[in-house]
Amino acid sequence: MRKKEGEMAPRLSPFPNGLVDCLHAVGWALILPCFWFLDRLIAVCMSTTLEKTQRLEQECYLNPLRVFFGAVTFFLLFLAAAPLALLGFFLWAPLQACRRPFSYHVENRPSPAKETRRSFEGGKASFGFATANLCLLPDSLARFNNLGHTQRRAAVIGRHIAQGVSRPDIRIFVDSPSSCGTMSASSSHFHTVHASTYGATDRQARPSAIDRSDGGDAAKAEASASNSNSRVLDVSCDDTCEEPLTGSPPKTLFNTNQNSSPQGRTSQRSAPRLLRSQGLGQRDDTPWDVSSLFPANVDMLCLEEVFDKRAAQKLKNALRPLYGHILYDVGVYACQTPGCCSSFKFFNSGLFLASRFPVVEAQYHCFPNSRGEDALAAKGLLSAKVLIGQNQKQETVVGYFNCTHLHAPEGDGEIRCEQLDMITKWIGEFQAANKQPNEVVVFDVLCGDFNFDNCSPDDHLEQNHCIFEDYNDPCRAGPGDEKPWVIGTLMEQPTLYEDDVRTPENLQRTLEKEELRKQFISPPVAANGLPLVYPESGQPWVGRRIDYILFRQSSIAKHFKTEVEEFTFVTQLAGLTDHIPVGLRLSVIMGSDSAAE
Repeated sequence: MRKKEGEMAPRLSPFPNGLVDCLHAVGWALILPCFWFLDRLIAVCMSTTLEKTQRLEQECYLNPLRVFFGAVTFFLLFLAAAPLALLGFFLWAPLQACRRPFSYHVENRPSPAKETRRSFEGGKASFGFATANLCLLPDSLARFNNLGHTQRRAAVIGRHIAQGVSRPDIRIFVDSPSSCGTMSASSSHFHTVHASTYGATDRQARPSAIDRSDGGDAAKAEASASNSNSRVLDVSCDDTCEEPLTGSPPKTLFNTNQNSSPQGRTSQRSAPRLLRSQGLGQRDDTPWDVSSLFPANVDMLCLEEVFDKRAAQKLKNALRPLYGHILYDVGVYACQTPGCCSSFKFFNSGLFLASRFPVVEAQYHCFPNSRGEDALAAKGLLSAKVLIGQNQKQETVVGYFNCTHLHAPEGDGEIRCEQLDMITKWIGEFQAANKQPNEVVVFDVLCGDFNFDNCSPDDHLEQNHCIFEDYNDPCRAGPGDEKPWVIGTLMEQPTLYEDDVRTPENLQRTLEKEELRKQFISPPVAANGLPLVYPESGQPWVGRRIDYILFRQSSIAKHFKTEVEEFTFVTQLAGLTDHIPVGLRLSVIMGSDSAAE
């Protein structure tokens, strides 16, 4: 079959041969110094609220001197580097016409086929997905979002994600005659170790993933560890769990993480907490959690706003020991063919995909209808087909994973609806073109930053789009109606460094309290010219949830059924980004007829 434009070829480099790759590297090397000086010129004149707070302890005259001499120095260096940058631009820009719209990194890893066959022997397999908007723009532009030090943040974010997804899969079950809160990631008593810091993120715990038991008598521990890294704890609760926030702390549990440092400090944490969102459990029984760590064993990871190339390299280096297949530097640059993109592209799409499974096909499309500041970036859709292995019938087992980042400005619902139309069309074409005989599809996931929510009156057009008839949203009760446990994922930028949200554990506790999280999660947006009455009487307050993980049942193999195992709001990147990452674990269950065969 002939490869289509944007589809991944077998080569790893985005360029057709080494000569073109070398010329591109030379052109970019000539541009980079001028670009960096301009970035520093703007950054030195802008401060985050954290930097302003830290400067209160300094002499008042130091910062004006730093800004003045820094601006003058970087401006002169920018002028000196401009001629070389212009020469590099004339070399770099034409080469974009022959550049494939992503780079592909592959680690030498064993085939997952044997492991996949084993996972389906019981007629069930579990897959984990996560998405996060990291705001890794050039440092000067990130400061408009109250986030600075892009390179430092990228390195710390990479380490934090790797720490979260690689931890042992410890499952905690609570046996209680009363309504006892599930052991959350920060409420378990585990040893902690110091981690590299950024801002106020001074330590990360090593607790576990959670298996939630619903109301009444909690289920007893019946599961066994799935591999050598898994542990199961059976924790009994008595009536003191009824008031977990005021009672005395329970006994410290033993540390089941054999990789933990024996010299780590023991954290004195509070007793297990019950998430008490109003209406919880009345309309939905989806297992969910607020975790201070990324879910363990995430198979597919989608990151948005990784615009900076050096930041993308740092993320790739941190994640490649865990994810053997990474697509990065996704998007197009400069001028493209008519109908592909709307204007000159200074930045790529910002999409970054990390997969534990081999990527056998991939395709990128750029949205042609962007406008305003969004038109400077090549936002679009990245679709990937991954090879999971073979089942007992020797059929090839595959999955589809789609990442996107939609138009951002508020009030442009028509543009986002057009982009959702394109996404539906492009995903259908990609899957039709890459469908093979004797192939079993076990998941079809769409995730990313959609830049609209399901509670704002201003977003009513997007809320009613037909894509939600095709894909399932585990957080959505209906158009404009979130499930009662939904928290929101967009944070208020001016308050990113306040004590209640500066660390993963503090942010976790804040999100669990409705009155407190109202101060830090962005509220719904009113329709143009109309007052906002929100929430309705007796309904919980829900913040803007613009980060989505959707899954589709209709496109997977007919003898398989998909169920939500757990949805997670992640606080591990507190102080590092203005979004709350989300995770989803899906169980893919084989039908009884097929299992019997």
